[in-house]
Amino acid sequence: MMRVLILILVMASGWCSEVGAVEVKYWDRLPLAVPLTVGQERVLMLDEDVRVGLPSAIASKLRVQSVGGTVYLRAAEALPPTRLQLQSVKTGDIILIDIEALEGSEALEPVKIVAQAQSPDMEVAKDAAPAATPIPVVLTRYAAQNLYAPLRTVAPLPGVRRVPLTDSIAFSTLLPTERVSIKALAAWRLGDYWVTAVKIVNRGPGKVALDPRHLQATLYAATFQHPDLGLAGTPEDTTVAYLVTRGGGLKHALLLPLPKPEADDHES
Repeated sequence: MMRVLILILVMASGWCSEVGAVEVKYWDRLPLAVPLTVGQERVLMLDEDVRVGLPSAIASKLRVQSVGGTVYLRAAEALPPTRLQLQSVKTGDIILIDIEALEGSEALEPVKIVAQAQSPDMEVAKDAAPAATPIPVVLTRYAAQNLYAPLRTVAPLPGVRRVPLTDSIAFSTLLPTERVSIKALAAWRLGDYWVTAVKIVNRGPGKVALDPRHLQATLYAATFQHPDLGLAGTPEDTTVAYLVTRGGGLKHALLLPLPKPEADDHES
């Protein structure tokens, strides 16, 4: 039976509920794919000023602006797969991104690029979180800040580490009562608890009221970024849910779909 604890988190200055969803990509020496839609501007958010290096062949076809750690990309026409370099003004470090611009009308959300600095072999301290605050609350708050707050303002959380996502996670059974699409964004672990941030997009004809009791998974806690989803195609049609599990990641907490009833056997 599903166990869901609704966590009510008080975020500083209310920033958590006032911003839209952001796609998070982690730089770990592998080029990051950043698709573009022709004629639409896509925003890349980093934690420091960067210079953008691009091939001269597309210089007249791609408008690039870099201001205060934010890069704005706008393709004037379709572009083939092309690699750009984002170089830190301060350290000289380089992040590689692969762009491709295609015709279309889909609005693409901003991308937050986070440098992977933590070692996957780091030992997890079981008592790292303050004793006065439950670990699920601390972990959920940490995940939300990593997705939405400037990295320099994220409070350190000793013992936490980011865990890799698996491509084999299928979310078709997570919220079966609603017409939504669900995609995992990132996951972290602290002690025996995991938190997975998933993006939920409304694909149905009407608004969707989000209720953690409708989530079909053995969750320890669930927190929605927003209480509901707006009409499909509007800026309000997307939100993020923070799903806390204990003893394993989200993949092991999802409930399998019910088997289809078989036809009764009749004796002759």
